[in-house]
Amino acid sequence: MAIEISSAGAAVKWAVEATAGTRPTTGYKVLRGVTAIGADNDAPNMLQTTKLSEMVRHTAIPGLRGGADAQPITVNDYADFRTDWESLMADYETAKAAGKALWIEYAYQPGSGLDSYFYPAIPVDLGYGGAEVDSVMTNTAYLVITGSPVFATASA
Repeated sequence: MAIEISSAGAAVKWAVEATAGTRPTTGYKVLRGVTAIGADNDAPNMLQTTKLSEMVRHTAIPGLRGGADAQPITVNDYADFRTDWESLMADYETAKAAGKALWIEYAYQPGSGLDSYFYPAIPVDLGYGGAEVDSVMTNTAYLVITGSPVFATASA
C-alpha cells in the first residue's frame, strides 16, 4: 500500500559549485519563508512528423521540455526571507564571476524516501509582491533553470 507524502518539512535550498560543472552535494543553505513551489513538469514540445500522404491523423514525436518560463517560488515576504534572497543573489554573482553555477535543491519531506530535485539556476531580482487587506505579505521569487534537472540523494 502506498503512503502519500506531505509537503510538511519540504525545503528549497541553494549552493554554489565547488568545482565548475559539478553539482554540489553539500553546503546547501535553506531559503526561509517558502510557502509554495511551482511545478516543473512541462509537457514536451510536439515535433510534427505528419506527411502529406496522411489523411486521418497528425503524427508527432516529443521534443524538448520546459525552459520557457522562470520557476516561481511563493514566499512570505519578511526580513528572514529578504536576508536569504540577498545572500542567494550574492552567492550567484560570486559563482558567476568564478565561472561556476548556483544550484537549487527542492527537498521532499524528511524521511519520505524520495530523492531531492536539483537544477542549476539564475535567480531573478525581486519585485514588489503586492498587498491585500487582512493578509500576509507575500512575494514570488523566480529562478531560471539553466541546465538539466536531476533527482539525487538529498543534501545533508
